Amino acid sequence: MPSVGQYLREQRESRGMSVEEISRGTRVPVSSVERIEADRFDELPGEVFVRGFVKSYARALSLPPDEVLARYTASRRVVSVTPLPLSNATQKPARGRRFGVAIAFVLLLILFTLALSIVLKPRGDDMPQELSHAAGRLTLTA
Repeated sequence: MPSVGQYLREQRESRGMSVEEISRGTRVPVSSVERIEADRFDELPGEVFVRGFVKSYARALSLPPDEVLARYTASRRVVSVTPLPLSNATQKPARGRRFGVAIAFVLLLILFTLALSIVLKPRGDDMPQELSHAAGRLTLTA
């Protein structure tokens, strides 16, 4: 049984199509079509793109895309493993984020206190007369 790339190349050649025609029909770059036909899938952008390219290539040749993808998957036999994040890597951003939130809270508290003290600061015109006279006497006697 030929590889996926060989199979697609044979099908393309049997239909008398060039690599450029496949590239135009699928909007897959010529270099990527050539890599697919040479079974150099590791040189292509990523697994999702490779599967999309192979599927488009199969459609351009009027082949059943699911069968060609199944052939591709069987030939690759790659187990995709998603690495788990390290515990230290996840704790540092959480600590940093909490520290940033604490600093922001303290700054907001200081700004709120400052604004409140400015708003509630007694002014000479706003003081009751008893307090303003008492304040005047204190300054006179001192």
